[in-house]
Parts: sequence; structure tokens; C-alpha cells
Amino acid sequence: MNPAGRPFFANTQIGDEVVGTVKSFTSFGAFIDLGGFDGLLHINDMSWGHVTRPKDFVKKGQEIRLKVIRIDPAEKRINLSLKHFTDDPWVHFEDKYHVNDIVKGKVTKLTDFGAFIELEEGIEGLAHISEFSCVKKIQKPEEVLKIGDEVECMILGYDLQAGRVSLGLKQVTQNPWETITEKYPVGTRLTRKVVKLTNAGAFIQLEEGIDGFLHVDDLSWTKKVKHPGSELQVGQEVEVMVISCEPENRSIRLGIKQLSEDPWTSFAAAYKVGSPIEGEVTSVTDFGVFVRVAGGIEGLIHKSNLTENREEDPEEALKKYKVGDKIKAVVLELQPEKQKVAFSIRDYQKKVQREAISLYMAEEETNESTFTLGDMLKSRDSK
Repeated sequence: MNPAGRPFFANTQIGDEVVGTVKSFTSFGAFIDLGGFDGLLHINDMSWGHVTRPKDFVKKGQEIRLKVIRIDPAEKRINLSLKHFTDDPWVHFEDKYHVNDIVKGKVTKLTDFGAFIELEEGIEGLAHISEFSCVKKIQKPEEVLKIGDEVECMILGYDLQAGRVSLGLKQVTQNPWETITEKYPVGTRLTRKVVKLTNAGAFIQLEEGIDGFLHVDDLSWTKKVKHPGSELQVGQEVEVMVISCEPENRSIRLGIKQLSEDPWTSFAAAYKVGSPIEGEVTSVTDFGVFVRVAGGIEGLIHKSNLTENREEDPEEALKKYKVGDKIKAVVLELQPEKQKVAFSIRDYQKKVQREAISLYMAEEETNESTFTLGDMLKSRDSK
């Protein structure tokens, strides 16, 4: 050790101020020439704040005033500090900051789980990625922030002993779900893009971070859609109607069929059980045939109702029909609330027969009455 250092160690105590010259740099700080011997200014002792590079705080050859924060005469080591000229900012944290305060800060570091934001020199907090947005699911902080950004955030909590403060970004922006019912009231018609398909339906993006769900049952009043992929594709723009809005559940239900009148309502108003109807065979199954009638409504004619009489084999009767055949039947069963209707050819033929018999009987009665009246007139004229 340089002899000049002996009086220094003998006469210097922790807390004393010294003057030195920046001699060299390492990744962990800078060595300071104190007059023939060196002291270490560690990177963590340059500032209460975030320090990435020692060269950002001191320059080689610069003469600076420092405080002694550690001294070991036996090992001839001395640790110096720039930041200890001021108080640790955490000592005064509660004088300046409170939970729910809205504060400004600078983004200093991004990680997979969030962003570190410096509120002031030495006070750095973490905004967890889950506190970035009320509506949008952020996968990486880089999607919305970059180092150096000035941001507003809310203080959610803090731990003075650990020197930690929890921050939130989404709390300083309005949550769109709070006004969603005013923006998208039930009955609103929109044209929006399909962003995702599932087995149960499709997600439609109403705005960034707000999706509505279109259930497969709300695609058509009459068509039985098994998978939305047969009717829709991702990226397609479709017209929809808001059919329910539940901000408390963050749920918006959409429908396409609701854009037009329910044909089942019109059908039930026009037809009753026993009403004759015409239609076209759309499919033939083992148990009967499906027939499409007015309004695009499909109903089933069970094979037992295809036969003209009980003696006829239903299986044989079923073989007579193919897709596209035109048929005449009567409404056998009608449940519009369940979107269900059944038809019968057998009952239609019975109806036709009854009407024919009634017409025949009426004609016979008319003929008999006419003959009787003629006879009476002839009888009167002959007298």
C-alpha cells in the first residue's frame, strides 16, 4: 500500500467526505484515485435510482466529491458513494405517495411479467402485465410499452421495507365495460369482423378488446347449423344484432337471425293443426322425410304418416320419396316456441276424402231438393 494511504485510513471515518479522481471503470462501478490508492464507487452507490452504465454518471478523469460508506483498514479497502449525499427516497415515500394516487413515471425495464416504472430517482415500481389493460389480453409488455416511455399509473400498494411499489396502468383509463350498455344497447345492428370460431359459435370483434359471441343457434331461424365454420370464416365481416348485454359478466351476445322476423311467428299465425300445406322434400331418413314449406321452415313427416291406410307398409311408402319431390300434407303438430312442426300425408288424404264426401252429399241434397220442387210445380200447373 502507498504510504500516503496510511494517514488516510487512520484519520478517515464512515460518513466523511473525500475528493477523488475517476481512474477506471469496471462492469460493477468505477475506481476512484484518492491520492495514491484507490476506492471503489459501486454502481449501486452512484444513485438511488436505476443505473445501467457507470459511465452515465461519472467520466474518466473527473474530480468528484464522495462519501465514505465503508472502510476496512486491515484489508485496505474503502467504499465510496455519490447517492449518500441525499436521503434514501424510500424514507420519505409515505410523505409523497399514497395508495390510489395517480402518478407519472418513466419505463426503465420490460420483462415477461410486466414493466418497471421509475417514479423518481430511487423509487421504481412494477406494473404487472395483468394490470396493463381492462379489456385487451396483453401477451408481452412490448405490445404497448417501450423503454423510455412516460406513462401515467396508479399506486396499488407498497412495501417500504422491501422497497417495492405495485403499479397499475389500466386503472388510469376508462373501463369500456362501464359504458357498454349505452354504447351497444340491445337491438343495435352492427357490421363487424369474425375473429375466432369455436364449436359453439363465433367471436365477433366489436372494438379493440371487446368481443361479442354469436352462438351457432342464433345464425338462422330455420337452418340447423352444426358448426359455425360451415357458415362463417375468420376475417369475414358480418351484420349482427346485439341480443343481450351483461357488463357485470363481460358478456355480449349477438345474433344474425334476429335481423329478420321470426318465420315461426308468421307460420303459426297462418297455419294451425289441420291446415293444408305444400312443400318440397329436403331429406329422406330412416324414420321419415323432412319437408321445407313456406318461410323456409322444415318439418318432419314420420314414415307412419306417409301411408294412405294402415295396411300399407310404412317402409315401402318411404321408398317412394326422394329429395325435391313436391308434396301436399296437413299440419299434424305445431310448437313454434320449440321451432318444431310435423306434417302428415295420411291426414291430408283423409281431409281430401272428407271434403269430397261432404261436397258429394251437398250436391245430392241440392239435386233432391230441386227435383222435389219441380215436381211440386208440375203438379200445381196440371190442376
